[in-house]
Amino acid sequence: MEETRRSGNYGTSIWDHDYVQSLTTPYTDNKYIEQVEKLKKQVQIIIDETENHTLAQLELIDNLQRFDISNHFEDSIKKILGDIYRDEFDDSKHMQHLHVTSLKFRLLRQNGFLVPQGAFYIYFLFDNTNIFLIFFLNLFYTEVFGSFLDKEGNFKECFAGDVKGVLSLYEASFLSVEGERILDSAKKFSTRHLIEKVKQVEDAILAEKVRHALELPLHWRVQKLEARWFMNIYNGDPILLQLAALDFNMVQTIYQDEIKQLSRWHKETGLADKLGFARNRLPESYLWAVGFTPEPQFRFSREIMTKIAVMIVIMDDTYDVYGTMDELEIFTEMVERWDINALDRLPEYMRISFLALFNCANELAYKILRDQGLNIISKLRKLWAELSRAYYQEAKWFHSGYRPSTNEYINVAWLTIPGPVLLFHGYFCVTNPINTKELHFLEQYPGIIRWPGIVLRLLGDLGTSSAEIKRGDVPKYIECYMHETCCSEEDAREYIKKDLIDDLLKKMNKEILFMDKPIKNFQTTAMNLVRIGFSFYQFGDGFGSPYSDTKRNLVSLLVEPIPIPSTSS
Repeated sequence: MEETRRSGNYGTSIWDHDYVQSLTTPYTDNKYIEQVEKLKKQVQIIIDETENHTLAQLELIDNLQRFDISNHFEDSIKKILGDIYRDEFDDSKHMQHLHVTSLKFRLLRQNGFLVPQGAFYIYFLFDNTNIFLIFFLNLFYTEVFGSFLDKEGNFKECFAGDVKGVLSLYEASFLSVEGERILDSAKKFSTRHLIEKVKQVEDAILAEKVRHALELPLHWRVQKLEARWFMNIYNGDPILLQLAALDFNMVQTIYQDEIKQLSRWHKETGLADKLGFARNRLPESYLWAVGFTPEPQFRFSREIMTKIAVMIVIMDDTYDVYGTMDELEIFTEMVERWDINALDRLPEYMRISFLALFNCANELAYKILRDQGLNIISKLRKLWAELSRAYYQEAKWFHSGYRPSTNEYINVAWLTIPGPVLLFHGYFCVTNPINTKELHFLEQYPGIIRWPGIVLRLLGDLGTSSAEIKRGDVPKYIECYMHETCCSEEDAREYIKKDLIDDLLKKMNKEILFMDKPIKNFQTTAMNLVRIGFSFYQFGDGFGSPYSDTKRNLVSLLVEPIPIPSTSS
């Protein structure tokens, strides 16, 4: 008799195929392209007019980046920040202004102006003719924030009333790396005072910014979702807002076209009909892909990432819920062999899922071979085989009733989230030409691969563990930690959120933002893996069991255009 199969009791998809095909927007007309070009020239004039006004320059750059339109002004922004770094960062005239100092520090650091090297901080600035190499001792941080510290090295309480400055300090503190005690102190100081004062702030917009930041800092927010939120609360220059709204709406037309095409692909595959045990999560998969590579030019990346996300969900539900151990053993072997000639060994539902996976991988491999002359199929086979083995290990733990240690668990589970598969596919999709030395480096699973994968796993566990405990799945990190330490679930969650993830995010900042040899485009992509993880899992399982925020995010990105404000004022 056939072994009894479990059910995940997953809900239906947020949107069906017909709804996706009905999405429409008016922002495809050429007149909007002309408007954008006109507005870009006006914004460039605004940028030029801020020359010699440091605070105005910093706040303008911050607004452009929050609006997600800074890509139109990359050269100007790079020059301004380079000038500020070389000429003014050690200038004492701003050192008593918490907002200016903190904003300057954050913008410079998040734009790659500091690269830590042992006991020194080394910065490489490349322009057309020069290479600047500047060394800073660890005392650099004390010099930057020294005027805000008392004799014991704590932030002076007299600055607590400057809510705008404290908010800027709070945002800057999340770009810290390990061992930076001043920034650790800054985070504690700013968090405590923002929580205390948020209800007392009379400026409604500033109060909303504080609430938003305390929920999740800017550094870990999804780019496009942050842009939409910021436009809703912005009350500054209407020219900037008009350009941001038009740019957002025109990119939205690209996203709509992409998800329509992907929905047609999904319907044609018949995966949802044939594999009813698995979660049907195409819209959520596309939202994940947008968060991962939001830039308009990375259309192919979003297409591939959505397809592999669909395949990952099917594999996850096969190993976690539906498949028998005998079936899973054969399927794992099939993925390792990558042999479609042996399909008859599998039950029908596994034949369909394996062949769909095979086709998705070959589609990417063909595109890379056609465009770059590089054969990556062996790399893809290795990734999917490693993922299958990790899934199979977790299945064995579950069926045998084995409870792994936290180390055992994380060494397998960071693969099943699945960090390496997502990150390597992201690298292949955004990198042209693919550098074989970079690829070999990434295959060793350095920090740029490992830390985002582990953080994503922990975020996923925090968001999904409650439902999975009820369903009886393999223990997650929370349960493993509770078993090892005999602590409560509440204490385990607090430790993971406040200690473990915080330390890992610092490792990420060090390994990714300040790499010795930057990997073009991919550094942002790797950071985005964690950002989209926060978006989906901060308030529960926003992927597997969709909740209101997931639907709201999809609507904001794909359905509702932003009203275009007037610039007549």
